[in-house]
This record gives sequence, structure tokens and C-alpha cells, in this order.
Amino acid sequence: MSTATDTKQERINLRLQHRAKRTLERAASLEGKTVSHFILTSALAHAEKTIHEHEVMELNKRDSEAFFDSLVKPVRFNKKLTAAIEEHEQRVTVK
Repeated sequence: MSTATDTKQERINLRLQHRAKRTLERAASLEGKTVSHFILTSALAHAEKTIHEHEVMELNKRDSEAFFDSLVKPVRFNKKLTAAIEEHEQRVTVK
């Protein structure tokens, strides 16, 4: 969150139903916050959670070991893969 010396320069406006507004006002009051501060802190927490869920991959022990092994072991190309790479280079890369 911003400090007291930071200036607020951005604004978001939204329209909502009366019932939704009353719910937000009640929740903000219960936490001793303004409605704006309540909405901002709630939305930021949800945004950070959403970003985390999309950027972080959590693996169990077996999957994390398989992932690590695939990174440290050299890849061996079989004939079909080598042929496919060469064909790709001919069709796409080299023109």
C-alpha cells in the first residue's frame, strides 16, 4: 500500500446496485475503514492472489523431481525428432 508521502493520481469509478453498496459500507464500517480504503485493500489482495495463482506453479515431490530431472539431464534426439527439426528449419526458418 502507499505511504503518507505518496500522492494518489489514479482513479477508478464503478456503478453498483444499492444493495451491493450497503454491503460494502457495512463491511468497511466493521473493519473501521472508509469504503474506498476497504474496496482498495480487498481488491488489491484479490489481485495479488490472482497474479500469484497464474505465475506460480506448485508441484508435489514426485512432479518436482521429474521437472528437475528434465532440466539437468541432456536431451537425446531420436531420428524422428531430428528429422522433424530439420524439416521445420527448411519450411519455416530457411526461406
